[in-house]
Amino acid sequence: MGQVSDNLYHVRAELKASASSYQRDAEDITLLCVSKTKPVASILEAYNAGERHFGESYAHEAEAKINEIKILGYNDIVWHFIGPIQSNKTKIIASCFDIVESVDREKIARRLNEQRPAELKPLDVLIQVNISDENQKSGCSFTDLPALISTIQELPRLKLRGLMGIARETDDVTEIEKEFTALQQVFNKYHASLPDFDMLSMGMTHDMDSAIKCGSTEVRIGTAIFGAREYQQRNKLTL
Repeated sequence: MGQVSDNLYHVRAELKASASSYQRDAEDITLLCVSKTKPVASILEAYNAGERHFGESYAHEAEAKINEIKILGYNDIVWHFIGPIQSNKTKIIASCFDIVESVDREKIARRLNEQRPAELKPLDVLIQVNISDENQKSGCSFTDLPALISTIQELPRLKLRGLMGIARETDDVTEIEKEFTALQQVFNKYHASLPDFDMLSMGMTHDMDSAIKCGSTEVRIGTAIFGAREYQQRNKLTL
């Protein structure tokens, strides 16, 4: 068993234990393997260990890796874009990804809609909400969320699937769970009224347990699976 496979064994066990402790079914929680800055070999090791959902944050790096992996014949991976979206990267993102989790403003939503290739199914999108209200973080405000939801619903090449949020980096579990709960409450309101609004993406390596406690349907795990990010490798890929 390789290191990635071994790490996945432990992450899955932790996910299952957390779900059980909060009377949830682990099968209802998607494990998104955050593979940004990681080489194709590591992604394929996770794939061969049974994973199918992978998350990337850097458009050009992701485009190269996705194309290489598809040429190798791996065509059943669900690719998630989870990073901040620059306007000049929307064409790549709209063409290469299956799900975009970080839509946070109307301009980006409209560009993704316009640039989604006609031969592909509508692009699944989540709205990223700035649940910690930190200036340095991406995401729309809770106040602006209803207007952005209305805009996306009018765009035929996008399909609104849910919400994503990143809690503040703190050791204060109470604060983390307060932010997750606020997003869960808003999610539940729209989940009850909108079709296919069924994805609540919360939680990373350090706060996965709290996210599962607060109703997350997807946790985004990178470090615990692949180890520390390899920015030197990313720079080589994007030169």
